[in-house]
Amino acid sequence: MSQLIIFYDGGCPLCVREMRHLKRLDSRQHMAFEDINADDFNVRYPQVSFQRANQILHGMNAKGDLLYGLDVTHAAWSLVGRGWLTAPLRWPIVRWFADKAYLLFARNRNGISKLLTGKRRCDVCSID
Repeated sequence: MSQLIIFYDGGCPLCVREMRHLKRLDSRQHMAFEDINADDFNVRYPQVSFQRANQILHGMNAKGDLLYGLDVTHAAWSLVGRGWLTAPLRWPIVRWFADKAYLLFARNRNGISKLLTGKRRCDVCSID
């Protein structure tokens, strides 16, 4: 069983790029990746709201607890031995600002994807 399931937007080029990177680094296969746009997503994960997951990154740990935003990011990078890169984003004072910045990024991820990748959305993106 995975220690972390990440629910990501498979239509977002930047999101897919990060999931591919994490998957490559996850040599011990501690993570599973679920595209919130999959046809059967709501059937398989009824406890995860598509609308909410489309606004903020969601994850689920092995206990079944939901994680959100940068908590998911930090958990994922910790599982691949690079949590030190994201740990400062979870420090008490920095956390508030980092979470606000993340929400701004998440809300504008399609435009940011267009600037950085040349694609606003992808029709078929895969992390495989």
